Amino acid sequence: MKALPPALQAHLDEGTTTLAWCWRILRADGVTLGFTDHDQTLTFDGTDFEPESGFAASEVRSGSDLSVDAQDAQGVLSSDRITETDILDGRWDNAAVEVWRVNWAATSQRLLMRRGAIGQIRRGRLAFVAEVRSLAHVLGQTVGRTFQATCDAALGDVRCGVDLEAPAFKGTGAIIDLLRDRAFTASGLGGFTSGWFTFGTLDWTSGANAGRRAEVLAHDLVDGVAILTLLEAPVRAIVATNTFTISAGCDKRIVTCGAKFGNVANFRGFPNIPGQDAVLRYATTDGGHEGAVL
Repeated sequence: MKALPPALQAHLDEGTTTLAWCWRILRADGVTLGFTDHDQTLTFDGTDFEPESGFAASEVRSGSDLSVDAQDAQGVLSSDRITETDILDGRWDNAAVEVWRVNWAATSQRLLMRRGAIGQIRRGRLAFVAEVRSLAHVLGQTVGRTFQATCDAALGDVRCGVDLEAPAFKGTGAIIDLLRDRAFTASGLGGFTSGWFTFGTLDWTSGANAGRRAEVLAHDLVDGVAILTLLEAPVRAIVATNTFTISAGCDKRIVTCGAKFGNVANFRGFPNIPGQDAVLRYATTDGGHEGAVL
């Protein structure tokens, strides 16, 4: 049970209240935003909670077990700080949320109702509904090692140990010409062999997507000119002369780990683990069932 501040409790005891909902949202890119269902801007703890977004809250559901509590926040895309492009671009994904109950006549009288994170966002033509999940949703996430033939480390992380800042594994380039919405020719990468950046990452350094990261699906080399295909088309349009930095990719196989990175000592997979083919094998007369190593 929450303990109410004395001043807020006294206000509630009056019977006639002046209460509003406030949401403070901290996105992964460090941007802090405030919204309220009141009709005027409210300010506390250094955050302005703006009313122009048209936010409205659903009921708050809480349980005594460890199930994930949820609340919906409905809003209209009327705030300059809430755009459909940003939602599509993932800038609101898993953003930290604080839900406050505030006396709008005296904002010092307030209570933090819950903390959580933004979950599923359902979009319409002019509005959106954002699910606010409680902290219990973290308990449902899978943690720990994955036992598989391929490596389960992220290329360049502490467990992997490869230095992606080394010149051999990093390049810079610029778009020469667009081929499709997610494929283009690029300058500056002619010194790298075909496929070097396949499964790598690309960071935009100019243009509308500056600061965003994309995954590289394919890297080809035709007559010394690199052709890059991204896994997904950027939300914001890319144009010729947009610049980027790009890092080498890895297909997670031990052969690639040794030949491309010389990093077998840090390989985090289990290349000799039996696969599904071992389970589905059946007796044959051509060997393979005499007890030898698979």
